Amino acid sequence: MTLLVGCGSAGDSSQPSTNNGAEGKTDEEKVLNIFTWATYFPDDILKSFTEETGIAINYSNFSTNEEMLSKLETVQGGEYDIVLASDYIVKMAIDKGLVKKLDKAQIPNYDNLDPSYLGNYFDPDNEYTVPYGVGTPLIVYDPSRVDVEIKGYADLWNPALKDSLVLVNDARNILGITLKTMGKSLNEEDSAVLEEAKSKLMELKDNVRVLDYDTPYNKLLEGEATVGYMFTSQAATCLTVNPDLKVVYPEEGLGFGIDAIFTPSNAPHEKNAHAFLNYILQGEVAADIYPQILYLCPNKAAYEFLPEEYTSNSAINIPEENRKDVEFIQVISNEASDLYNSIWTEFVQAVG
Repeated sequence: MTLLVGCGSAGDSSQPSTNNGAEGKTDEEKVLNIFTWATYFPDDILKSFTEETGIAINYSNFSTNEEMLSKLETVQGGEYDIVLASDYIVKMAIDKGLVKKLDKAQIPNYDNLDPSYLGNYFDPDNEYTVPYGVGTPLIVYDPSRVDVEIKGYADLWNPALKDSLVLVNDARNILGITLKTMGKSLNEEDSAVLEEAKSKLMELKDNVRVLDYDTPYNKLLEGEATVGYMFTSQAATCLTVNPDLKVVYPEEGLGFGIDAIFTPSNAPHEKNAHAFLNYILQGEVAADIYPQILYLCPNKAAYEFLPEEYTSNSAINIPEENRKDVEFIQVISNEASDLYNSIWTEFVQAVG
């Protein structure tokens, strides 16, 4: 499956146990050291795992994928037992030898995963990872306040939407959708094409009301903006609060991202890590997780237990025909990345 990145959030996490820090040496210890964004594993799930197994959890947070990779390199794939991060950085960790292959004999519930979310570019043979947070950024708008038809990314450039848009403040995503309107890849590296995309992007600035990475849904729900382009959980939040809002599956094609779980190469509590993976892959447990994190659920065994308000949310329940032609944002060259960032800096300054 060729599945945009942008799953997860940062901040302080309430600790699920009284133990602090990532420590411990052997699998005999009832300890599990988790490293990811704050709140990505719901506290009630962590507590129920501890109650069932007696394994105490130390939960450490990172703010960015790059911070995670740097830390993992520093500890040489040790210290942590479970890491959850975005697909492109997971691939980098695998390529650097920082990820241990899964022992699927210890994870019988791995079979609950939907095959359509497996076999991806970062783990083509499904040897290292468990898909967790699956998402696609989407257009959401208020039909009571928008008089133009919106079918795709190109419609965001309509002059009728002047000073109306809230967009995620993210270079790869917004330059990505600009490239998609040009028939190009989200991962375009040709400098001439990127300069053309820059000119196209600058034409969008007058339509942008605000750029907001963390809470773009608030701008839409509070009426400051009438059209938004935002990450899956943010779009789902919009529809949960106001079901009259509409979601658009852009006709130019969807970007997809998968945040995946892995065990570092020198994890101190490998057996406990596998026990945790097997626990969260239970259908009923997964059905408790996804209505809280509001991402697409890759666990097929969960669907008989998921509440209707989750399965009917159109930011989550994406039609099969719209999931056939999707694309990951992947790692690009340093030169191309620098150009993306330079273009984005100019755009942000132009928006003001």
